[in-house]
Amino acid sequence: MKDTVFDIAVIGGGIAGAAAAANLAPHASLLVLERESQPGYHATGRSAALFSEIYGNASIRALTRGSRAFLLAPPAGFAESPLVSPRGALYVASAGQLKALDEFASLPDVAAGTRRIDAIEARALSPSLRDGYVAAGVYEPDAQDVDVHALHQGYLRWLRECGGKLVNGAGVTSLRHDDDAWTIGTHAGIFHARLVINAAGAWADEIAGLAGAAPIGIQPLRRTAFMVDAPAGSDSDRWPMTIDIDEQFYFKPDAGRLLLSPADETPSAPCDAMPEDLDIAIAVDHIEQATTLSITHVRQKWAGLRSFVADRSPVIGYDPQVANLFWIAALGGYGIQTAPAVGRLAAALVQRQPAPADLLELGLDVGSVAPGRSLA
Repeated sequence: MKDTVFDIAVIGGGIAGAAAAANLAPHASLLVLERESQPGYHATGRSAALFSEIYGNASIRALTRGSRAFLLAPPAGFAESPLVSPRGALYVASAGQLKALDEFASLPDVAAGTRRIDAIEARALSPSLRDGYVAAGVYEPDAQDVDVHALHQGYLRWLRECGGKLVNGAGVTSLRHDDDAWTIGTHAGIFHARLVINAAGAWADEIAGLAGAAPIGIQPLRRTAFMVDAPAGSDSDRWPMTIDIDEQFYFKPDAGRLLLSPADETPSAPCDAMPEDLDIAIAVDHIEQATTLSITHVRQKWAGLRSFVADRSPVIGYDPQVANLFWIAALGGYGIQTAPAVGRLAAALVQRQPAPADLLELGLDVGSVAPGRSLA
């Protein structure tokens, strides 16, 4: 006779897996299997942590808009402090980038939440921008910093309060479906569940292979970030996140310092990503050309993996060929800002219910995130 059979096993305890598990836990017995010694070690813990309703493609923007209400006013007891704090986001363009800025600003849902500004106002908002470099900008005043730890831990606490179980150090080594349940071999032992949710991030295709499912073509892309001192005497904590319209760099205040990135996307195998000195040097060069910042000392550096499929939309839904296998994958760099909506959407679809009406009203096309869609 089998040991305990959970209704659902979620493979991956990052923000997407945690959000889905927490939303499902009131309705089913839940097991979350995390490969690392603690959840959130990879992509979740290495995010730039910005909530921006204009960042990402149409599917991402709809899921982000559907997450706003939760992030700004979470349920009582979810977190001890606010999940978000005001930041603002400023997209800037040089004279040669104005066409790209115009195309971005003309998108209806982008236009609704932003205003076009000239170089003078851009430099007033982000004073380190170099005079003569920035020709214009698009400003999103409602962009917010996200407390990733508070959000992630809130979902894990919900999971535990509903009787869900989290097992760390449980990297999955085998998946076999017999009768009405999956047998899941892990480094922490063998577990059983009727349904498996593949929320394994960069390892999602590997998990699919163990389950006998076709890969979705997930591609992890390495992104580098590093911290430097803010200019002496500056009021940098009030600066918005400042983003090159072609994403050659971005920077934002972070705990009295500045977080900088070349916004690189270097293909990688699933791994514990490490920063490359060349990527940091490229970021320093781009940022010093665009700003008056003089970067002489890197205080901290890291890298993370942002995992995409070809159309850069998430994959959320039942596998079209393998029964009782559900995907939550390819969130790219948007997993934090979309987590509340992704968790609700996944919970509805897992239970064979319609997608939440508010997400559909905000423009989400469920077919655009479905496994098995054409990615050509």
